[in-house]
Amino acid sequence: MPIKVLENQGRELRVRISGESHTTLQMFRSRLNGSKDVEYANYFQNHPDLDDPEIFIRAEKGKKAEKVFKDLCKELNKEISGIKL
Repeated sequence: MPIKVLENQGRELRVRISGESHTTLQMFRSRLNGSKDVEYANYFQNHPDLDDPEIFIRAEKGKKAEKVFKDLCKELNKEISGIKL
């Protein structure tokens, strides 16, 4: 999943995620908004065929959005890699 950082200003982070659907983006948004370290998170999709979606995160005061996002990615990776079929 290629991720490009568009803006990283401490409490606020905006990233573009290539090749992912609403399912993945909704999972990120839901998990981020459920975190005590996040004030607000959402994703935006302009044209579905032309533009990659973006995720915006605003962390709570005293927290860094980049760290919150990386921690969530690690947590999701751990959960997904533990799936047994």
